[in-house]
Amino acid sequence: MIHNGFTLHSPATLAEALALLGDGAVALAGGQSLIPELKTGRVRPGSVIDIGALAELDGVRDEGDVLAVGALTRHHRLHTAPAVRAKAPLLAHAAGRIADPQVRHMGTIGGSIAHADPAADLPVALLALDARVVLAGPDGRREEPLARFAGPADGELITEVRVPDQRGRPWSYQKFHRDALEWAVVAVAAAGDRVALAGMADRPVLAEAVMAALPDDGAALLADQGCDPPDDHRASAAYRRHLARVLTARALRELRGETCA
Repeated sequence: MIHNGFTLHSPATLAEALALLGDGAVALAGGQSLIPELKTGRVRPGSVIDIGALAELDGVRDEGDVLAVGALTRHHRLHTAPAVRAKAPLLAHAAGRIADPQVRHMGTIGGSIAHADPAADLPVALLALDARVVLAGPDGRREEPLARFAGPADGELITEVRVPDQRGRPWSYQKFHRDALEWAVVAVAAAGDRVALAGMADRPVLAEAVMAALPDDGAALLADQGCDPPDDHRASAAYRRHLARVLTARALRELRGETCA
């Protein structure tokens, strides 16, 4: 049962949404992360701001050397949009690996980043792609690399994700999970000379030791260096370390062959 002690707002514009944020308010987009938390009581906001109808935050815009992806763009659209497939095929592929069609038609790129699950598909792919996050808030617009992004500040909304043109760069996405609907136990996203890991820390991380060792053939053996993987019911920390090395080796082999999964 969803905790109903909150006020639901449905703003018509981004400006209206920003005016409603703050003081314990939370934004609702696709609902794939927030609604389960409302049901369990993990999140008990004073108000919920439904931003799902803000057309200005939806869609993919090709700016030449950058793809500008609105925060409300659904996973399915990322997977199928011609511009994303052409200029960021790793992102399109990772979006197609998310859960099932129902989730892919509801979940949004902005929600995935804001929720920051350490095993989610999109954040690790975006980290490998050196994406940047654009936010709007009471102090105006700001932009920062996803690699340094710690989440929206109070009163802020993610409005856009900016992905550099990846044409001509080899890529790979390797994911180990127990069934199709589960989060990855470990995932590796690689694009050019950037390698990122999911499931190896409390957020997706760059495999900096691997990147520093490239193109050495033994670089994959360093995949778990500097990581603090969880030890839980899904996998032991030791097994996650093993998976990180194995999946990174597969990704690097794929990069060297300039082939795509």
